[in-house]
Amino acid sequence: MTTVLTTGALTLTACGSRDDNKGSDSGKKTTVVIGVDAPLTGANSATGLGIQYGVQIAVDDANKKNTVPGVTFKVKALDDKAVPATGQQNATALVGNKDVLGVVGPLNSGVATSMQQVFATANLVEISPSNTAPELTQGKDWQTSKKRPYKSYFRTATTDALQGGFAADYAYNTLKKKKVYVVDDKQTYGAGLAKLFTAGFKKTGGKVVGTDHVNTGDKDFSTLVTKIKNSGADLLYYGGQYDESQILTKQLKDAGAKIPLFGGDGMFSDTYIKTAGKSAEGDLSTSVGVPVTTLPAAKDFIATYKAKKYPGDYGTYGGYSYDAATAIIKAIGNVVKDGKVPSDARGKIVEEVQKGKFDGIAGPVAFDEYGDTTNKQLTVYQVTKGEWKAVKSGTYDAG
Repeated sequence: MTTVLTTGALTLTACGSRDDNKGSDSGKKTTVVIGVDAPLTGANSATGLGIQYGVQIAVDDANKKNTVPGVTFKVKALDDKAVPATGQQNATALVGNKDVLGVVGPLNSGVATSMQQVFATANLVEISPSNTAPELTQGKDWQTSKKRPYKSYFRTATTDALQGGFAADYAYNTLKKKKVYVVDDKQTYGAGLAKLFTAGFKKTGGKVVGTDHVNTGDKDFSTLVTKIKNSGADLLYYGGQYDESQILTKQLKDAGAKIPLFGGDGMFSDTYIKTAGKSAEGDLSTSVGVPVTTLPAAKDFIATYKAKKYPGDYGTYGGYSYDAATAIIKAIGNVVKDGKVPSDARGKIVEEVQKGKFDGIAGPVAFDEYGDTTNKQLTVYQVTKGEWKAVKSGTYDAG
C-alpha cells in the first residue's frame, strides 16, 4: 500500500477576506481553493491519491495557462480514510473555508452519502470522479422513480446500474461462466454493485450458487474459501475494494480453487496485482470509461504524473479527477471576473457546472438532469502477464 504525507503545497488556503481582494484592479490575484476529499492514507489510498494528484495537475495547468484571469488556484486535500463520519467532518471543514468554491471527491459512495447534504446546504458544488452508487444522483427509489436528491452533487463516473450488468453480460456471454459465487463487503458501493451483478447474471441465464459477506479490514478468508471451493462455482464475483479482494484471490488460488475473481472499479488498481502476485493472473475487473493510457488527450497528463513521481494509481480515476476539477475551474471562470468573487458565487458555480460541456482528457464531460455523466463508457480489464489489459470497452443498456 502506498502511503504519503500530505505536503504543505497541497494544504494552502487563501488569507484575508473577500472584501480585501481587489483582484486584478490592484495587480494581485485572488486565491480560490479547490477542495479534495479522498482516502489518502490506509484503505483505498492508492486510488485516493490518484484523485488528489489528478486534481493537482488540473489546478497547476489552470494556473500556468491563466485559465481564469485574476485567480490563482490552490488545492486543499483532506483525508477521509474511507470512513463516512470523517468524510462528513471534512465536508463541514471545506464548507467553512470561504475560499473553497468547489470540491472533487469522495472516492467511496458510502462516504458520499454522509457529505452530500452538507455541501448542498452551502450550495457548494461537489463532483465525484468515482462514486457509482445510483441512489446518489437518482434517489433511493431510483429503480422505480428517479428523483435527484441534491442539485450540488455531480459525478464524472457512470453508475453501478450499468457497471453491474456490463460485468454480468461479459461473464456469461464472453467468459461462458454459468455458476457464480457472489461476495461483498457490506458497504454501500460493494453491496450495491454485487446486487446489480447478481440480477444481471441471473437475467442472462446464469446461476448464483452461493453468496456471502466480508468485513472491511478482514485478512483471513479460509472459511469463505472453503465455501467457494465446495460450491462448484466457475467464477467468484466480488463487490468491494482491492484491499480485501487482493487477499481473497490469493488465498483462494493457494487453496487450489483455480477460478477467476471478477470485481468492479474499486478493485481496478495496480496495487491489487502487486499484493496478490501471480494469484491475480486471469482475474478481471470493470472500470468506468476507457483506458486513459489509450486517449491522446491524456498524454500530457500521464507524462506529468510520472515526471513528478506522484504516488497512487492515476489509471483508475486520475483522468476523471482532472476532468472534474476542470469542470469546476471552467464554472468558476464564468462566475469570478477579474478576481472578484460575488457573494453568491457558490450557488452560481453549481448552475454553471450543470450547464458545462467540454472535451475532457478522459472523454466528453457533461451532466444530465440528475448530475450523472453523459459518458456511459465502461471497460473490462483482465490481468495478463502481471498487468491490467483492456479486453472490452463499450456501453450497457440496463433497460
